[in-house]
Amino acid sequence: MVRTILIVPVVFLIVLAGCIGEPAATTGTVQVASSPSGAQIYLDSQYRGSTPSTLTGIGAGNHTLELRYTGYEPWSATMAVAAGSNNVFVALEQIPAGSPGSAVTVAPTATLIAVPSLDLPASITLNVGKDPMIVGDSQVFSGTATGCNHVLVNLYGPGIYTNGIQLDYPAVNGLGAWKYTWNPGSAVLPGTYTVIVTDPTNTISERRQFLVVGGGKVTVATNSYAAAKGDTLVFSGMCTTGASSVQLVLAGPERYSGGVDLGTFSVQANKNWNFKFTTDPTMPTGVYTLYVYDVPKTTSGTVQFTVGYKSS
Repeated sequence: MVRTILIVPVVFLIVLAGCIGEPAATTGTVQVASSPSGAQIYLDSQYRGSTPSTLTGIGAGNHTLELRYTGYEPWSATMAVAAGSNNVFVALEQIPAGSPGSAVTVAPTATLIAVPSLDLPASITLNVGKDPMIVGDSQVFSGTATGCNHVLVNLYGPGIYTNGIQLDYPAVNGLGAWKYTWNPGSAVLPGTYTVIVTDPTNTISERRQFLVVGGGKVTVATNSYAAAKGDTLVFSGMCTTGASSVQLVLAGPERYSGGVDLGTFSVQANKNWNFKFTTDPTMPTGVYTLYVYDVPKTTSGTVQFTVGYKSS
């Protein structure tokens, strides 16, 4: 079977007398189209939407492009992206009716093997490696399956995952186990994700939710930057990293020099948080710093205030 990829670099040359040429561009755009349209696009193993689509800011050089479409043979190729505009069109080949992959999208590296579990009643288990998962990390989905020789891994969540994306088609090994590593990169949005694993006929399924945290910021402010001993300060701010809570640590003179953990407090649905702190009458006079971390500490914010100084 011969597959071809059509890549058409488009270069515009504008010659203006007396003008100095600008430095050569180091990125390009890739316009990807397919027949049929609606194929999932993966560039360097990262999901980039569905055809037709224009991918921008792609570094010049070699990249791996992959297209997946249910009922069609998966397609992949190494392409050389030139600075400027590049066009790619792929005619996908339909899987013959009745073949094992005719009803599903098969990843290029998937190997379908017969396993002893095919003779057992159908069942699936699912484990999520990290909860919460930090933006930029990888996530491992794994489990066991009987009654089938492969499973379908689908993911729902914010952004491009709103309508669900089929991540892969991992095989079940001879011990009845399967595994898939998700590498979304730093472009993944924080929020709650749901992974659903099914058998090829969608007869049985298992699902888990997990939190993705990071890629945002934590802010903190106070109603007063100078407090007398025994005063109550109100701290508040925002957490946009997707974390469900923030941790507060107070550092200052003497017994506060190593930092004192004030506790963990919930982030509200509007991403706000707040905390009231009454200064101890025995607190040392001096300058204090409140550190606010999202949980599990992908970023932080700080604010300073004084305790016990007399106003002039």
